[in-house]
Amino acid sequence: MAQNPPSPSNPSSPRSPRIPDIAQLSGVSTATVDRVLNQRSGVRNATAQRVLQAAATLGYLPQAELHAALQPQPLRLMVLIPEGSNRFLQMLGDVIGYAQDHWAPFNVRCQAAYIESFNPDALAKALLHYGKRCDGIAFMALEHPVVREAVAQLAEQGVPTVTLISDLSNSRRVAYVGLDNRAAGRTAAYLIARFMGPLAHSRKAHVAMIVGSLRYRAHEEREAGFLHLFEEQFPLVQVVGVREGQDDAERNYRQARALLEQHDDLAGIYNIGGGAEGIGRALKEAGADRKIVFIGHGLTPDTRALLIDGTMDAVITQNPQGAVMNCVRIFANLRDGREPTSGVETTRSQVIFRENLP
Repeated sequence: MAQNPPSPSNPSSPRSPRIPDIAQLSGVSTATVDRVLNQRSGVRNATAQRVLQAAATLGYLPQAELHAALQPQPLRLMVLIPEGSNRFLQMLGDVIGYAQDHWAPFNVRCQAAYIESFNPDALAKALLHYGKRCDGIAFMALEHPVVREAVAQLAEQGVPTVTLISDLSNSRRVAYVGLDNRAAGRTAAYLIARFMGPLAHSRKAHVAMIVGSLRYRAHEEREAGFLHLFEEQFPLVQVVGVREGQDDAERNYRQARALLEQHDDLAGIYNIGGGAEGIGRALKEAGADRKIVFIGHGLTPDTRALLIDGTMDAVITQNPQGAVMNCVRIFANLRDGREPTSGVETTRSQVIFRENLP
């Protein structure tokens, strides 16, 4: 037979716990308890957990409901990816789509959103838009005041951001995940010079760079590292002016054709961004695919094919799944009150040749 509930007419019977009791035990206001029990926003996770534990101790809710309430909601993460023909960035988006099981132990839900490439206003708008409906954003930064301001606004609102692949200087992002891009540029220069052999000590040799956009700090730093190594170790080689290809294969094709026409002693090309297949096509058409050293970034189906047929000599790459996993770890650390980069591995570059293709 069910017992009668406690009542004021029976003062000896135990009284059911009430919201003021939970507030007193957990050391918060009744308004905070009400927000937690009704799953409204505006309460820090640690405080909510304390309130729920107090409710469990007092027997305020059935055990099953308390167990469900004590399980934190998955962290909602968004990764903003520039749209376009850059195959490495497309692979990054694919990883986010099919690797949800990898994020499950962190209680995280990760989504990718594609935004207009090379447009700082569009990036800033996307940051503020998605910041209203997620708990953290990772993005490939463009160096621009409007992007920096959007990151600052999100920080004020308590939405952390992580820069991915390309960093943002003097900003309030919490961490950067990606290569040491100056070192990557120096590596590319060293590889080209070594492949050139004795020609690297000749005044007649020219090498060239094609970038996606210098609005990406990553591309600017790779260019700087490339130039510095040649200045330091191979000063006789002339590095011709950098050309922008917007990570587009057709633009890169035209840029490479122009370089070949202007410099009959061109000895090497460093493709700092995407669109390597366009440069490869230009080299093959000119019969220079075995004469000119070609180094690029990002192991994709396109660069893999160029390595196999000998058009490309080496590809500097990083693991896209590892990059996303590092972002997830950083956001999980922030949620759990740890240092952002605790347990996060340094991003390591790999140099891939035809003979060591994975």
